Amino acid sequence: MRKESFLYRVFDLYYDGFRSMRLGKTLWAIILIKLFVIFVVLKLFFFPNFLKQHAEGDEAGYVATELTERAAE
Repeated sequence: MRKESFLYRVFDLYYDGFRSMRLGKTLWAIILIKLFVIFVVLKLFFFPNFLKQHAEGDEAGYVATELTERAAE
């Protein structure tokens, strides 16, 4: 990539900014840990795979019957 290109200048701006950060690195680490907790830990422990437990292998058929039964009510 040429040094005059826009993408190189944007990359260099962010690279230089993150390299010279002190408090920012700690804040980014906290943000990444929180995202890990939200998307991985909560998914594993609080959101079970409902279709896997109730569909018994035929997920599409289960969803179709549930939708048609609820629409008929």
